[in-house]
Amino acid sequence: DKLKDLLELLPEHDLPEDLKSKHCKRCVVVGSGGILHGSELGHLLNQFDIVIRLNDAPVQGYTDHVGNKTTIRMTYPEGAPLSDHEYPPASLFVAVLFKSVDFNWLQAMVKNETL
Repeated sequence: DKLKDLLELLPEHDLPEDLKSKHCKRCVVVGSGGILHGSELGHLLNQFDIVIRLNDAPVQGYTDHVGNKTTIRMTYPEGAPLSDHEYPPASLFVAVLFKSVDFNWLQAMVKNETL
């Protein structure tokens, strides 16, 4: 019931049309472990059709190594980046909720309440 009520608060329950219509030929998932630091692979990562970034994997200040393209940012609440710069307007934010407190967090965020 809590999930159902929460979903009704959200503006849409599906992928945005522009993302649905993309034909994902080449996708890459970029984690937050730091393995790309020093790799200078940013230009290569930007060439992928879809770039999925996990948790607080930073882009700002590391674009030479991790690129600057973000199609989807997936994270659980505690792992979400704090900087607004890590959420490009054209990207999709996906909250990965699995604990009861995560649903409380989302409800507070949607209703602009303190938790």
